[in-house]
Amino acid sequence: MEFKPYPYQAQAIKAVIKNPKIGLFLDMGLGKSIITLTAIEDLMHNRVEVRRVLIIAPKKVAESTWTQEAKKWDHTRNLTFSKVLGSQKERLKALKTPADIYVINRENVKWLVDYCVKQLHWWPFDMVVIDELSSFKNHQSKRFRALRKIQIPRVVGLTGTPAANSLLDLWAEMYLIDHGERLGKTYSWYRDHYFVPDKRSRQQIFSYRPRSNAMQEITQKISDITITMRAEDYLQLPEIIYNDIPVELEAKDLDAYRRMEKEQLLAVQDILTGEEAAITALQAGAVINKLLQIANGFVYDENKTPYRVHTAKLEALQEIYEAQKGHNNLLVFYNFQADKDAILTAFPEARLLDNDQDVQDWNAGKIPMLLAHPASVGYGLNLQQGGHIVIWYSLTWSLELYQQANARLHRQGQTERVIIAHLVAQNTVDEAVSLRLHAKDQTQNALLDILKFRMKGLDSYDS
Repeated sequence: MEFKPYPYQAQAIKAVIKNPKIGLFLDMGLGKSIITLTAIEDLMHNRVEVRRVLIIAPKKVAESTWTQEAKKWDHTRNLTFSKVLGSQKERLKALKTPADIYVINRENVKWLVDYCVKQLHWWPFDMVVIDELSSFKNHQSKRFRALRKIQIPRVVGLTGTPAANSLLDLWAEMYLIDHGERLGKTYSWYRDHYFVPDKRSRQQIFSYRPRSNAMQEITQKISDITITMRAEDYLQLPEIIYNDIPVELEAKDLDAYRRMEKEQLLAVQDILTGEEAAITALQAGAVINKLLQIANGFVYDENKTPYRVHTAKLEALQEIYEAQKGHNNLLVFYNFQADKDAILTAFPEARLLDNDQDVQDWNAGKIPMLLAHPASVGYGLNLQQGGHIVIWYSLTWSLELYQQANARLHRQGQTERVIIAHLVAQNTVDEAVSLRLHAKDQTQNALLDILKFRMKGLDSYDS
């Protein structure tokens, strides 16, 4: 597919190429990945200024998002990738594999720096992309302390929420871009220069607040190496942004999925309790339900007892939540009760939509994550004041439910661009449901047809 950048994307691409140190503070849905990949391709193959690129990303993003984005477009599909993930043996093998771009999850940044410094005695990457820069906001974290040791010729920091909780967060993020050139060499200097104590006791200061002119001064300081774009200002797309977020299952979990798909029989062991059960599905409709369950991370037995088989979607939701926390509230839709229970357990601050008080609190911005079943948020319910991001944890093949649920945020009075994100387990029936939703033609019969088609091609799946 040919990539024709929107004007704002072309502006951002030029900024990355021109500035060795740059922060792209772009809203979700504006195309941070393809902007960065386009710049990398130009710097690597046209200008010959870059040889090896490191991308640091959240785990689920590192597993699939960057490689899949590159494959979409004619000009980036020839970029080669090596995923520095998994066990130490697997990571070392990936580092030794020739590639243009190496992708690592942020939890392994300290390991990578230690290995390069102590074993290789050099830093082999001349460009580093930090996907979700705000995850490095803690100046005391191991990942920040490790990466700050490295002098990197080119750095690109990507985030839509550079100061979600406080302007104090900005220091560590900007330090990784310019090594303290603009906001100071130390956190304490930055804090004392731009902030004053807010709450304190005789012995201790508990918090700080910005000085009256801090925002203006900080913005001016970093303006030459940052680009900030809001979706409502730049997006030249339909009103709603639809976004499939790929979720990779581990090989053993995908094998279990395929056994159910092919044999309609599965032996499972709950990863939390260790309990074992035999799961059967005798009809095609039942198979689809079982496959949707496994894609989400659990499966019911004949007594409706859920067995947890993986946490891939929970981890993906956690990464989205961390990126948006303090900046945007999330409306999360689920289909199965087991998913609801798992989400409420994993996110104690989440609340289940149950009554009018929940609606009022959501619209007042008091609920960071509101959990709802699509059938429970029918016609006329107004939720548009509380947020603008919808996460479909588990997809529905009912177009009516899907559209009506999304309309709870996308309705008169909404002041933000609505983002509809689907968590899509790769190589599962989730992909078929997503296609049908995009095509506005999903029915149970259509899914049965897809299931039959997939059954015929089981032996040709990529591993």
